[in-house]
Amino acid sequence: MPCDAILPWTEYGNLELRRQTLPRYLASGYGLVSLSLASDAEGPEKLLHVLARVRREIRADDTLALTSNVQDVRRARQVGKLAISLNLQGSNNLGRDLNLVQLYYDLGVRQLLLVYNHKNAVGDGCHERTDGGLSHYGIELIHELNAVGMIVDCSHTGYRTTMEAIDVSSQPVLFTHSNPKALWRHDRNITDEQAKACAVRGGLVGAVGVGIFMGDNDASTETFFRQVDYWATLVGPDHVMLGSDYVYDPLEMQRYMRSVKSPESGNYDQMTEFVQPEQLTPLVERMLAAGYSDANICGIVGENYLRVAGQIWR
Repeated sequence: MPCDAILPWTEYGNLELRRQTLPRYLASGYGLVSLSLASDAEGPEKLLHVLARVRREIRADDTLALTSNVQDVRRARQVGKLAISLNLQGSNNLGRDLNLVQLYYDLGVRQLLLVYNHKNAVGDGCHERTDGGLSHYGIELIHELNAVGMIVDCSHTGYRTTMEAIDVSSQPVLFTHSNPKALWRHDRNITDEQAKACAVRGGLVGAVGVGIFMGDNDASTETFFRQVDYWATLVGPDHVMLGSDYVYDPLEMQRYMRSVKSPESGNYDQMTEFVQPEQLTPLVERMLAAGYSDANICGIVGENYLRVAGQIWR
């Protein structure tokens, strides 16, 4: 079942374009999309309002189903609905209160990204000048995420912090949307060493479809396939997933990108291209042409994510 493990879903940007997005995922064959409700910029109070609004929107749409576990995801598929899970891109929304991990889990949050680009209480981000590792609080947070059953996401996070997180976690961790730095040098991409360490512990690396993370603003299916193929060759197809990230409103993406400039982050004055949900079928066709087995394709486009989620979610 095709799954997209990361789709920013804030109240910013063109709301009409956002409204059209989930029906496109459903029409393109996806069974699950994980919506990102906040980054490190928001606090707990703001997030609670966002959680309440998004949960209400999902309940009001008879084509969507907020899911708690993998069985829910498969049941939604059987009745023609798009399963929705929730995630946070950053840990500042906890306000350093570990009790909120369980509360957010109870409200539908199933994965949490440790650090969003810049230093926070957990560790350093990928756009940070320094490369510090996990704080004591960061170690405690990972233990709590493991205990509650929430996925630890290491995308956007600094090198040393991710490597220590992989060691500290008792469960597999995910790089939900991180491309190979070997193919395109960008702060948001990760090294072979990070990907291998993740896979050895049972985790997954997710190909991301933002054009400036794949090349010179190139969001073609062929270039997206190159990310998938590189990871599959490096760590094995059982450890690869899809996390396409942003897919709508280029103007909002441009505004965001200008706010996170770093020495290796490229030209943010251009309008960023994104891989679209409708490129799922061409991607599968390209993988078939490259000799991927049906089982490996099914794993990469969604079943690998569901396998690991089923291991972690309570």
